[in-house]
Amino acid sequence: MDLWEVMMPRDTAPALARRRNALSVPLARTRVTRTGVARRVWPQERALLRWLYRMAGEPPLALQLWDGSGVGPEPAPYTLRIGDRAAFYQLLLRPGMAFGDLYSAGRLTVRGDLRDLLVMLYPLMDAARERRPAWLEWLWRDRAQAGASEEGARSNIHHHYDLGNAFYRLWLDQAAMQYTCAYFEAPDYTLEEAQLAKLEHVCRKLRLRPGQTVIEAGCGWGGLARYMARHYGVTVLAFNISEEQIRWAREQAEREGLAGQVTYVQDDYRQVGRHLPAGGCDAFVSVGMLEHVGPAHYQALADTINSVLKPEGIGLIHSIGRNRPRPINGWIERRIFPGSYVPSPVELMRIFEGGRFSVLDIENLRLHYARTLDHWLERFMAHQEQVVSDYDDSFLRAWQLYLAGSSAAFTTGALQLFQVVFAPAGANNVQSTRRHLYRHSALQAGAERDG
Repeated sequence: MDLWEVMMPRDTAPALARRRNALSVPLARTRVTRTGVARRVWPQERALLRWLYRMAGEPPLALQLWDGSGVGPEPAPYTLRIGDRAAFYQLLLRPGMAFGDLYSAGRLTVRGDLRDLLVMLYPLMDAARERRPAWLEWLWRDRAQAGASEEGARSNIHHHYDLGNAFYRLWLDQAAMQYTCAYFEAPDYTLEEAQLAKLEHVCRKLRLRPGQTVIEAGCGWGGLARYMARHYGVTVLAFNISEEQIRWAREQAEREGLAGQVTYVQDDYRQVGRHLPAGGCDAFVSVGMLEHVGPAHYQALADTINSVLKPEGIGLIHSIGRNRPRPINGWIERRIFPGSYVPSPVELMRIFEGGRFSVLDIENLRLHYARTLDHWLERFMAHQEQVVSDYDDSFLRAWQLYLAGSSAAFTTGALQLFQVVFAPAGANNVQSTRRHLYRHSALQAGAERDG
């Protein structure tokens, strides 16, 4: 094993070694310090840095190497500093994965506001992608998986949602623990107010009435199920495969006196029919679960809904999406949301085509999600000492990047947020206008019911 392999992680060393001649870096003559990182920057490396800067679209930032040399405007509003040689070659080989890993490890640092930097970078990177040579796109492409089997889904959900309820309570709303897009019906809403308005907005779209039965697939900490039961008098069967979330939801339902109306089931969405009493449900709702399903399993989801929804029933699916098909960012998929995929509108429609449903309404709440994420990021960073104490510095930086990057993606239109209302094709008890959604303030209506 030579110096090249010593400096690289095991998964990147073989690929970099194959490109050794093309990169022409004289590593054999490099002086090694105690940390295994040479401080000197070679002329070829400065040339590679200039090449990387061009491939990134020459953004208005300084890209700086470990010796202080770099490229970009002076003065620059943002500076990305690459802390060591190994980090530089990881960034050259797989920038999509390396940026997140290196930032998490503190080997890539940012001067300037991280979220604002990403808002600036995303459109430039998209434009640069169209100009890059095919071989480079192949090398840099994201290699994320899309969706998971039932067993894989359980593992993926455990990876993300079973970090501990105390962690999420640090930065989610205190009203309903909603880890999905809020609805800022008025610009001055707090996060708590916007999340309650979202719950009411969903209920209005479902046109719930007392005595109905509702299936919720992917219920999180159960806030929507309890809201539907308390404010609309319905019976809810709510499904989730996260043990941490289900336990908390059941305890909360007991405290609120709703255990007789809401049943939380720890099972996969594909098993919904096994738990539903004969007769089916009047409404089917899924808020924030579809991102974990994947296109390969959309037909299974359609079949499940078809098997439980009454002929005159109604359904709603709320999901992150994008304007055209594309894999999710590889770092997000590997490190934060394993098995995740966000659909384009055409991909999303396959669910309703496969289930022979009619789409009644589609709403895009993209900018609402950007604001939601800004609230989450602010609260998360306000508790950074607690996060570091409970986890570590790299965990803090990884989640900071995830939240800031997600906010930037919704702000720039790289991601969308779709709410789709649908019904069986022959259902005729559908609203002819949207007046029922906006006749009164969603937040005020919920508060009046509480009163």
